[in-house]
Amino acid sequence: MTGAAIELVAVNKWFGDFHVLKDINLKVAPGEKVVVCGPSGSGKSTVVRCINKLEEHQSGTIRLYGSELTNEPKSIASIQGEVGMVFQQFNLFPHLSVLDNLMLGPMKARGLSRTEAEQRARHYLSRVRIPDQAEKMPQQLSGGQQQRVAIARSLCMEPKVMLFDEPTSALDPEMISEVLDVMVELALDGMTMIVVTHEMGFARKVADQMVFMDQGEIVERGSPSTFFESPQTQRCQKFLSQILHY
Repeated sequence: MTGAAIELVAVNKWFGDFHVLKDINLKVAPGEKVVVCGPSGSGKSTVVRCINKLEEHQSGTIRLYGSELTNEPKSIASIQGEVGMVFQQFNLFPHLSVLDNLMLGPMKARGLSRTEAEQRARHYLSRVRIPDQAEKMPQQLSGGQQQRVAIARSLCMEPKVMLFDEPTSALDPEMISEVLDVMVELALDGMTMIVVTHEMGFARKVADQMVFMDQGEIVERGSPSTFFESPQTQRCQKFLSQILHY
């Protein structure tokens, strides 16, 4: 058994002839917040998609709390129950109200009654600061509100780990902070999180570990203070100079 919440050992992934992940090794402790950054096409999103079994890795090992993830349907169902995922796009069902979007998973996958699911849904809508939006349809909400609904929907499954794949990249600038504020609160509450993002202010505030990827490899990792103040590689220095404009 391992003490890690998530552990990747020598994980490789190809799309056809393209080697998108090259011997990825990553360990995330329970309660740890890991921010993954890097240029477009570096493999960041593929890492989190492999953890959630939305993509299949071809070699190496991924473990969740010591249990190896396989491609067996039972393993996939198990991981997707324990790991919440928030995407760039909100992926809400447009024909369902906000409340019904949140109740669907707990009722179908967790066996909650309608009353129990509604109680849980309203709790997590309050957690993301939009309890008054429960009866609305997704298209009646702003982008920032829809993303907070998407976060609440994942929380309704009460996962052990939350994965975020560039959750603010589709938002207008004025809506980004309302989503990041919710994520900061989650982090402060002790949620285990892997966040793919270019929001470096958020990273400085909450990350325990920074991971920089380029061309399918983890090039550099370290604490936020070391990562931002004294990056070790030229590739990381160049990336930070471009994104932070210094």
